[in-house]
Parts: sequence; C-alpha cells; structure tokens
Amino acid sequence: MIELFEKAVPVLIDGFWITLRIGLFSILFASILGLSAALMRTSEQRVLNTVSFLYSTTFRGTPLLIQLFLLYYGIGTLDFVREQPALWWLFSDGARCAILAISLNSGAYMSEAIRGGLQSVPTGQIDAALSCGMNRLQVFRRIRFPLAIRQAFPAYSNELVLAIKGTSLASTIAVMELTGYARRLMSQSYLIVETFVIAGLLYLAINITLLGCAWLVERSLRIQARD
Repeated sequence: MIELFEKAVPVLIDGFWITLRIGLFSILFASILGLSAALMRTSEQRVLNTVSFLYSTTFRGTPLLIQLFLLYYGIGTLDFVREQPALWWLFSDGARCAILAISLNSGAYMSEAIRGGLQSVPTGQIDAALSCGMNRLQVFRRIRFPLAIRQAFPAYSNELVLAIKGTSLASTIAVMELTGYARRLMSQSYLIVETFVIAGLLYLAINITLLGCAWLVERSLRIQARD
C-alpha cells in the first residue's frame, strides 16, 4: 500500500492540476452564462426569454456525457469547424471541449438558481428605488442583484461542486485529468479500490476548499444583510 501511495500520488497530482484548471475555468464561464441567461429569462423581450428557456431546458434535460460526445466527436468532426481556425482551436482539444460542455451544462442550472433569486426580490423595493430617482442599472446594481444573489447563493454553491465532479467525465474524450490518470494506474497495478480512494480524496480536497470559500462568501452576505 505504501509503495502504491508513493507511485500513485505524484501521477495523480498531475491529473489533479488538470482537473482543477478545467473545473475553475468551467465555473467562471458557467457563472457568466448563468447570469446572462437568468437576465434574459426575466427580460420582457420575448425573443430573449425564449432563447434562455430553450438553452436551460436543453442542457438541463440532457446528460453531460452526451453533451461532451456531441461537442468533441460530433461538432468537432464537421468540415465547417475544421476550416475555421477559431472553431478548430476550440473543438480540436478535449480539455477545451470539456470546459465548454461543463460551462454550458452548469450555466443552465446556475441560470435557474439566479432567476429564482431575481424573481424573489420584492417589487415594492424596486418601485421605491425607481421613485427615488435611480435608473434601471442602478436599481439592478444596488438593490436587485445583491438581494437576488443572497437568495440564489446556496443553490449556486451546490452547482460549484457538481461542476468539479463533472470534470471526471472529461476522461471519456481522451483528456488525461484526475480520473484518466486513476484509470491508467488501475490498469497497471490492478489495485482498483486503493487507486480510486486516493483520487476520491483529491476530488474531496478541491470541493472542501470550494465549499469553504462559498461558506465565507455566504457568511459575508448574511452579515451585510443584517447591517
């Protein structure tokens, strides 16, 4: 067991950094997508509302694994994509496809959490702010968004964990991240349980750190709400 630990940890650490990079980029882009889709969904513009609804429904209603396969093995093989340098740069690399798929998937769930937060803001507070002379942007920045994010943050922080766990599927499109390295070690040593216990602990370390940061942010939001 000690020999396996000494052999496995340095290899899995390489995959750990790749997993962390994919996960953090996915969370960043998913947050931007989620906020944008939530604003579109609460917009009075019917077209924007419909586009956001279709996006959210599609990516929440289909498995992440299928989305990964369609992006990498489907769209990535189209002649049109191969002829466009920017698109080929994006779809030719498994890690970038994984970031795109996880971002789109997590962004759909985040949009629903943020939309719920936006819709929970009392109309009276918005009307009062407008009557005080604030414009729509000021109302959103000072009143609506701060109140909405406090309501949405618990569901949003849960999606952070799911995004990190979703990176484990990147190994299915030839990305050697944490799970990919664990599978390779398993095939070499045949110590399935021990290898994946170590990999699981590394995933747990990432998620505990993320949840700790989320707890600090949520605590700060609660303090601001009391003040």
